[in-house]
Amino acid sequence: MKDEEHQSIAVSATSPDRHISMSSTDDTTLQSDESRSIIAYEIYRQDDMPIIPAPINRQWMDETNLRFAYRCLPLTVANQAGWIVCNPSSFSASWNGGPDPNDTVLSFDDSPPDNRIKSLFGYGTITFNLPYLMRTPPEMNLWVKGPTNWPKHGVQALEGMVESDWTAATFTMNWKITRAHEAVRFERGEPICMLVPYPRELLNSLIPVIQPLSDNAKLESEYKQWSHDRDEFHRLLAERDAVAIRQGWQKDYFQGRDPGKERFDGHQTRLAIRPFKRISDATD
Repeated sequence: MKDEEHQSIAVSATSPDRHISMSSTDDTTLQSDESRSIIAYEIYRQDDMPIIPAPINRQWMDETNLRFAYRCLPLTVANQAGWIVCNPSSFSASWNGGPDPNDTVLSFDDSPPDNRIKSLFGYGTITFNLPYLMRTPPEMNLWVKGPTNWPKHGVQALEGMVESDWTAATFTMNWKITRAHEAVRFERGEPICMLVPYPRELLNSLIPVIQPLSDNAKLESEYKQWSHDRDEFHRLLAERDAVAIRQGWQKDYFQGRDPGKERFDGHQTRLAIRPFKRISDATD
């Protein structure tokens, strides 16, 4: 992504009104509700590592033919499912393949180097020290990960699950260079971390089961109808059917319904995640 496009992400962090408003709920009520509040305690005052709602857009999706990638609703909802932290400094990184921290060299565009970004652990890793101590509601972990559906050449985000409802320890965001002797690039303002709350006992509470689809006659019938309609639509597209071409793609899931059924009431097409607000800003 071009540097100016990264800058536009960072700018949106200082303009909460550019994001979708969630509802008319009083934010002060949410701040006092421990069961719903997620707090980013600022270790030091800063404005160059903003934490903002994850955007729906991705450059590679913009560049697909007719932006067709946005037709995949699960993809676009996942794009938005959390908050991102933006990179404060532009730099390049290269790794010689060795195990030591000094085997990874960071070259910053500006001087002096940003001491929040270092190679601490060796093996081609880059560590970002975040300016926040996060506190989530009780029994809620924080999934610390790379920005969803935001591929980056030559480097991979390392993910972790933090019990952020009790610990006073901070965490870092780490990336692993995947190809030695090839420079990777991080631009100022691009997302380097995504924060996603996750119920601690959710996975442990689930009971995984595999059974034949034929055990559920109703669901099997609905699946066969969906599969038939999909195959028929693809056949019509291949035959250059005018109606199918005008339609472009089947929108049933996007519209929250299966073929021949009413729309599912809880269907989501877009998330409306609130931006973080400094308490001092809200009371000024």
